[in-house]
Amino acid sequence: MKSARTADDLRLAQSVLLPLALGLSIEQTALAIGRSSGATCTMRTRFAKVAAGEMLAPRSKRELRNRANTNLARERQILDQVLPDAATGGVVIIPRIKPAIEAKLGKTLALSSVYRMLARHGWRKLAPDTHHPQGDPEARQDWKKNSPALWTRS
Repeated sequence: MKSARTADDLRLAQSVLLPLALGLSIEQTALAIGRSSGATCTMRTRFAKVAAGEMLAPRSKRELRNRANTNLARERQILDQVLPDAATGGVVIIPRIKPAIEAKLGKTLALSSVYRMLARHGWRKLAPDTHHPQGDPEARQDWKKNSPALWTRS
């Protein structure tokens, strides 16, 4: 019970320990932990099977990765092959590497999927752009010279 991180973990521990420590019935235990007697019995049975090694512990939805294109190790391997220059400080341009990733996976991906894959493996945009690529540098300098912030200081 001390190592429980969530309320469900605590209820699971209580469903096992309360009948053993206090001699409560399944119905009394269910009432104490706020679950039905069927759910309490299922929790105890599952705990016993996991403890005996007959069954794997249930995993959260995040850990299942039901819609994943490939496993995490394969993703890391693909990114290591596609991004060798970026690891040493090179610039990563996602639309240019997307076809290479798709070729390695053997299926098409949305651009957002490539961004999420990079984020999963710790890649992030390190340096923001200092100016818009289609901006006018002369207009920017003119704005700096005549900006309202300078009027208020003087």
